[in-house]
Amino acid sequence: MQHIHLEYDVDGNNFVSAGQATENVKFCLKGLGINPQMIRRIAIAMYEGEINMVIHANGGKAIADIYMDKIVVQLVDTGEGIADINQAMQPGFSTATEDVRSLGFGAGMGLPNMRKYTDEFEIESTVGVGTHITMTVKF
Repeated sequence: MQHIHLEYDVDGNNFVSAGQATENVKFCLKGLGINPQMIRRIAIAMYEGEINMVIHANGGKAIADIYMDKIVVQLVDTGEGIADINQAMQPGFSTATEDVRSLGFGAGMGLPNMRKYTDEFEIESTVGVGTHITMTVKF
């Protein structure tokens, strides 16, 4: 296997379809016989990223490249960007609206969980341009 490339559009403000890309990637990884604990880590990190794109960025793209020894997930959006990445990485910090919080989202654990459940985590963001996150989990 060279590698498998999967790419999904994530709809902004659509909480019903949020997580669909994650579910598709999980299904693929299960079919490849990847360790369930690795799948769980990837699913948590990827879902957190999808939800962030739904809440904060009016959607974006979720891209997964699966190799023999790892998966690399990229989350790319053209939202408003993150003004202070260090602050955004602090557990509990959130800019989610009260409407979003009333749905059970916006607790401020998305980015910290993405970092926690991945082996490599990179985030680049420019205000007014968008955010690009790259996460790697090694099998």
